Parts: sequence; structure tokens; C-alpha cells
Amino acid sequence: MFKKVAFTMYPVTDIDRAKEFYSQTLGLGSYKEMGNGKWIEFDLPEGGCFAITSMIDGVSPSDTAGASIAFEVENIENLLCQLKEKGVQFKLDLFESPVCKIAVAFDTEGNTFMLHQLHRKT
Repeated sequence: MFKKVAFTMYPVTDIDRAKEFYSQTLGLGSYKEMGNGKWIEFDLPEGGCFAITSMIDGVSPSDTAGASIAFEVENIENLLCQLKEKGVQFKLDLFESPVCKIAVAFDTEGNTFMLHQLHRKT
């Protein structure tokens, strides 16, 4: 029986550069390093774990690999402005659906990630 998603992992080429991007530029904050610093986990405040690693041979960063993580955020417009000022590149700028707002950005390694904000229920 499945219980939950334990973590989502992205492969990276330069673990230090990616760690700086996710902890500082994106603002995920504190992290745990394992595997001699080649596996790094970010535990998110409301649940979920995001990991980056440089320890899996033959797996490369990609924006076309098929899977992507979506980070739920409080104020997507504000965050987009901040990230653009920091030089973060976007694959898809802000898009709005009937239930949410989404933007797709690149990390320093070439992976994509999504920023997601649900519309408030009235």
C-alpha cells in the first residue's frame, strides 16, 4: 500500500551551484547534506521533500525528462519578480487557469521546476 511521496529528486551536474540556487536564489532555505555532499534534501514547511544529487551515474539534468516538481507558493507574482531580478530564466511565464497560476523556470543545471499558486476559494 502506498502511503505518500517520500521525495522528489533532480539530478544535477554541479551540486554546489545547484545547492546555492535552490537554497538562496529560489529561497528553499536550510537543507541536509548526505553522501559526502552529493545528496542534498530540502524539507518544505508544509510537507514534502525535494532532493538534488550528483551521485547517479548516467542520469543528466533535463527540461524534457517528463517529470517536474511544482512548488506551491503564496504570492507567485511577487516571487516571479524577485527571481527575474536574480537572473532566473523562465521557460513559461505566468499562466493562469480556472484553478491556479503557474510559471515554469529553469534551475542552474537545465532542469525545469514549476511555481504554483492555487486560487483562493471564495
